Amino acid sequence: MKTPQKNKNLLYEYAAFGSELIIMLAIAVYVGWWLDNRVHVKIPLLVWILPLLVIISLIVKVIKDTSKK
Repeated sequence: MKTPQKNKNLLYEYAAFGSELIIMLAIAVYVGWWLDNRVHVKIPLLVWILPLLVIISLIVKVIKDTSKK
């Protein structure tokens, strides 16, 4: 059984990951939107590509963090 301190640390870790995910996605969408408008692209290509890259990188980070060492 995990101690309350370990549970609290795990909760903080997941809360930090969740807020990191939301912030990174918001930044990626904004930067993609800004770049699409700056380059005058007809289809919103970077609005889709940048958040996808963020999601892929965060999945890789989760796999590295949770894998056994």
